[in-house]
Amino acid sequence: MATAFYPGSFDPMTNGHLDVLVQALNIVDRIVVAIGTHPGKTPLFTYEQRADLIRASLAEILLGRAGDLEVVSFSDLAVDAARRHGASIMVRGLRDGTDFDYEMQLAGMNARMAPELQTVFLPAATASRPITATLVRQIAAMGGDVAPFVPAPVLAALNSRHRG
Repeated sequence: MATAFYPGSFDPMTNGHLDVLVQALNIVDRIVVAIGTHPGKTPLFTYEQRADLIRASLAEILLGRAGDLEVVSFSDLAVDAARRHGASIMVRGLRDGTDFDYEMQLAGMNARMAPELQTVFLPAATASRPITATLVRQIAAMGGDVAPFVPAPVLAALNSRHRG
């Protein structure tokens, strides 16, 4: 039974994240979505809110596979958190060549620290490639429509936060 570990801030979850998660669930039995927390950073949404938004965004898509998804937090190295959760695969999404260069460096470092973890790159769908959580936060904060970029539960949370 292969378990994948998908780390990120997911602040907020975007359609790009959702696309990568769906792809990952096509190749593994179980996926751990790991929300990175950093005491020096103040996210838009709390860990609990982000975890709830991830679960809500995947609820309709997962159908009978809800038990194959776990949402956790971590504040240490991703490789150490992946080990704790029994993962053998580290999932990383790629949007473009810039992502590829950075992710290759990260994969190389992770392989040195945790050779038992295999990094798997999943390409973002064409429609998801320009989406970043940072841009979504900025557009939403300035009153822009982020509906094309995020799942419905995230859109509702962003609208509540910014139009509130």
